Amino acid sequence: MVLSKIQSFLEAYKAWLTQIKVHPRIHWWESVQHFQDHWDLDTEDPAAMFDSCFYNSVTKRLWQKENWEPKRMMHEYWKLDPLTTRLMFDDLFNETKSVDGRIGRFLFGCDALLSDFKKSKATSIDNNHYHNDYQMLALYLSFRYPETYAPYEFDIFRDALLLLGARDIPEQHDLPRYCKVLRTLMTFMDKDPEVEKALRTHLNPGIHFQPKTMLMAGDFCFFIGSGGELP
Repeated sequence: MVLSKIQSFLEAYKAWLTQIKVHPRIHWWESVQHFQDHWDLDTEDPAAMFDSCFYNSVTKRLWQKENWEPKRMMHEYWKLDPLTTRLMFDDLFNETKSVDGRIGRFLFGCDALLSDFKKSKATSIDNNHYHNDYQMLALYLSFRYPETYAPYEFDIFRDALLLLGARDIPEQHDLPRYCKVLRTLMTFMDKDPEVEKALRTHLNPGIHFQPKTMLMAGDFCFFIGSGGELP
């Protein structure tokens, strides 16, 4: 990535934060707080717990769109095989292991559970677990560890890299690289405390997650890749 481009976009991002009245992705912070408040693998009803973890007062688009329902399918897996599903999440959230390995194993588990689900629900038309685009995987990780991860969309990430003058633009999903890019962007954001100050004017202490998070770098990436608008 070209240093001058990062700096130029950062100045534009800071100005944008001070000018807008409604932040289009502020629901990220609300959803993180809600997840943090409700995630509990020791509950007697893990399926209900999982279902209750996803909420914000603005939109369901983070986990539910037309022809894209990863949360609903994962809820079915929790009901179908809670032990296997818990082991999948235990592994996904194990930060001592590489993120690419965890993602691969989680997707393998989703494939296996989808096969079992189709056998148990012979009349169901579901044939997709909706996790192969990595969006929901990144959401799980960013909700659980917001200091390290942020929401992800491949097209947004790729467009941001192009605009930042990066080399070796990815042609397929690369969540580990996304995480690396976010860490790089965060180093530049940390050098200008006015950026975080401008962002915090949009956070409500009674609603939104307050500790410093990688969500800020993710938001900056989405700002670049989507022109400051929702994708």
